[in-house]
Amino acid sequence: MSHKILRLPSVKALTGLSRSTIYLRISNNAFPAPISLGARAVGWIESEIEAWLSAQVEKSRKAG
Repeated sequence: MSHKILRLPSVKALTGLSRSTIYLRISNNAFPAPISLGARAVGWIESEIEAWLSAQVEKSRKAG
């Protein structure tokens, strides 16, 4: 199984969220946490971001 890793600019572009909002939601367990890619680099698993986006769409449709 292969995983595509997204860096922060890609995550921001896909979600429309700012860096600070992403990290705030991570701290509140409301957004997928990044994985460590090295001493000073992190990335997000694309499938986790896509699942989060799908859940957001579903919540939005149910609320409206």
